[in-house]
Amino acid sequence: MALGVLLGNWQTRRAAEKTALQSRLDVRRAAPPLVLGREAVDPAAVEFRRVIVTGEFVPTWPVFLDNRPNGGRSGFVLLMPFKITGADGATNKYVLVERGWLPRRAEYGSVPAFSTPAGPRRIEGIAVLRPARVMQLGAPAPLHPGAIVQNAEPSDIARVTGFDFQPIVLEQTGADIAAGAANGAGSTPLVRNWPAPGVDIARHRGYAVQWYGLATMAFLFYVITGFRRASKPAAA
Repeated sequence: MALGVLLGNWQTRRAAEKTALQSRLDVRRAAPPLVLGREAVDPAAVEFRRVIVTGEFVPTWPVFLDNRPNGGRSGFVLLMPFKITGADGATNKYVLVERGWLPRRAEYGSVPAFSTPAGPRRIEGIAVLRPARVMQLGAPAPLHPGAIVQNAEPSDIARVTGFDFQPIVLEQTGADIAAGAANGAGSTPLVRNWPAPGVDIARHRGYAVQWYGLATMAFLFYVITGFRRASKPAAA
C-alpha cells in the first residue's frame, strides 16, 4: 500500500510539473520575439522564447550531432556558431545555432553538402538550454571543425573555439538564405521541424491512477484476508 501511494504521489507531482511546463511554453511562445544582443541573457528567463538575432554564421566551425532520426530516416543536426552584431556594428558575442537536420549519406562518416549563407543576416528561432542529448557509449569524440559527435555541450564548444557564447542555444525556425538567394549547387536543404518538449501530462496521470489502484487493491486484500482469518473458528 505504501509503495503504491508513494509512486502515485510521485506521478501526480510529475503531472503537476509538466502542467506548469506546458503553461510556461504557451506563455513564452505567445510573447513577442526577444531581440538577442551582446548582453548576456538569463537562460531560465528566456527558455522557449522566440528569439531574433542579427549577425553572421561562422562557416568554419560546423559540428554534426549524430543519431538524430527524422521522419524514419537517420541523420544529423547541424550546429554552427553565429556571431552577433551589436547596434554599433561590434561583434564580440556568439550564440550557438541548431541550423537544422541533414540526412545521413550511404558512406559512413560523411555528411551531405549544405550551404551556409555569407554576410550579415537576421535569423529567428526558439531558445533552449542545450541540444537534446542521446545515449552515448564510450568516451565522447573530440570536438573540431566538422566533427561528428553524439552530444555537444555549449560550454565544450566555447572552450575549444574560444568564442564567448550566450548561455542558450537557438533552434532555428526561419530561413537563413537572403531574399532571392538559393541553396548552393548540390546542397541538401536543412529540415527544421523541431520536436516540442515532452510534456505528456496524461501519461503521468494515467500512471498515478494505476499506482493508486494498486494501493487500493492491496488495502482491500489486507482487509478481506484479515476478516476471513478472524472469522475462522479457533483450532481445538
